[in-house]
Amino acid sequence: MPEEIFDVCDANDRVIGQAPRSDVHARRLLHRAVHIFVLNTRGELLIHKRSATKDEYPLCYTSSASGHLGAGETYDEAAPRELEEELGLTTPIEYLASFRGGPELAMEHTALYRTVTDAPLHPDPGEIAEVEFLPVDAIVERVRATPDCFTPPFRVLLAWYAENCQRGAP
Repeated sequence: MPEEIFDVCDANDRVIGQAPRSDVHARRLLHRAVHIFVLNTRGELLIHKRSATKDEYPLCYTSSASGHLGAGETYDEAAPRELEEELGLTTPIEYLASFRGGPELAMEHTALYRTVTDAPLHPDPGEIAEVEFLPVDAIVERVRATPDCFTPPFRVLLAWYAENCQRGAP
């Protein structure tokens, strides 16, 4: 299978070129990613433990679904694709916010989306070792207690979500 090609971006998320995944990661070039928070109707957030074979942050907990944009792909195209590939879900998603790439976000300009569903999950075992629904506050406490068990991008996104969407928001 050929290596994925990513858009390489500048600090303002403008595409300045393309490069293979391995080169983008090795050289820590700015590129693009999406994260999707899946909540059930009880308001619990799905987190997953990354598989042991992942090249970055293996066996760490992260967003419900996430992934890179391929070259030429938009955030709005990538988010539902990643949700279906990783969890087998085809449910409407809502855009929440964008974040500028930097070291704390693994050099990824990131768009965060959310969906609410009780549909059955079909996690991809090549991507996901385990899944768990928990109240957002419980996840925030776990991150405080054991931050190294969670990917740095997830820690940033969860903190933003807890501050901006958890309190009195749907």
